[in-house]
Amino acid sequence: MSGIYVQDNPENENNPDSERNAAAKEAAADAGFITAKGEFTIHCLTIIGQIEGHYELPPQNKATKYEHVLPQLFAVEQTPEIDGLLILLNTVGGDVEAGLALAELISGMKKPTVSLVLGGGHSIGVPLAVSAQKSFIAPSASMTLHPVRMNGLLVGVPQTLTYFEKMQDRISAFVSRNARISPERFEQLCMNTGELVTDVGTILDGPAAVQEGLIDELGSLSDAIACLEDLIRRNRS
Repeated sequence: MSGIYVQDNPENENNPDSERNAAAKEAAADAGFITAKGEFTIHCLTIIGQIEGHYELPPQNKATKYEHVLPQLFAVEQTPEIDGLLILLNTVGGDVEAGLALAELISGMKKPTVSLVLGGGHSIGVPLAVSAQKSFIAPSASMTLHPVRMNGLLVGVPQTLTYFEKMQDRISAFVSRNARISPERFEQLCMNTGELVTDVGTILDGPAAVQEGLIDELGSLSDAIACLEDLIRRNRS
């Protein structure tokens, strides 16, 4: 279920379509996404926990399934009643290609989009955060930048390292296209050896993420909504 529904007239409560929409609303709320109607109709998408890709995560893991989000994004773009998309992120990262696919889809949308990082937007959550037309981060939130890595058995040949390098280049290029940071600076932060214990990379808090040009502004939910509504007004005019 995509989580997209059309607002019903209260007078039509006995209409079968109204009952279906009520069921859709309930399922959407349980899944963590909803479409809210105020001055404008805004679809709120949450990306939380780990981004699940081609392999299922254990049931105890909080996860965002990319195959559930892809049709949501399509529905938001194609539903005339929806004016804009608000993306709330609190993710540790996850499947690189799945996260990059979602980020590419968001960046290609014509409808106004705004992202807000709450808690954390780590790893592949970074491209997702910058994929919106305007990005915000809470002052207490953080973002971890590190190079592509893989768990499990690897084939120890030069081609494997070349694959990692090309994947990293794809991420760096996407981030630099959608944020105010150069690919060179992004990779420098990813390869930093002086900050993380037994690992490479950089942790940026909210103000540092804005200072580096990764995120547009510090802000909270009200700031993100106000910005999205302003983008919707400009889009209509």
